[in-house]
Amino acid sequence: MVFTFQPPFLAGLSGYVAELSSAMLGAELGLPVTHLDSHASYIEHWLKLLKDDERAILTAAAKAEEAASLLLKLGGKIIPEQFDDASDDAALAA
Repeated sequence: MVFTFQPPFLAGLSGYVAELSSAMLGAELGLPVTHLDSHASYIEHWLKLLKDDERAILTAAAKAEEAASLLLKLGGKIIPEQFDDASDDAALAA
């Protein structure tokens, strides 16, 4: 068994991806924005942590967009042609 150690912030990166996805879905679905202050502060916290690695933020944003698109597709909010089927597996694996 091989163990690899990563910087501590990577352990919570999935939470950041989920937070970005939540904000994207809220905007897409027109949900009330009263809770966005907490989203903004959480995302700002991660932006500070990821400041030194520009690719990490781009990767997280791409994964968040894939997750949001998959949820919209599964919820019937977008038609399959709007969703790249190749992203299904990638979003589920994330």
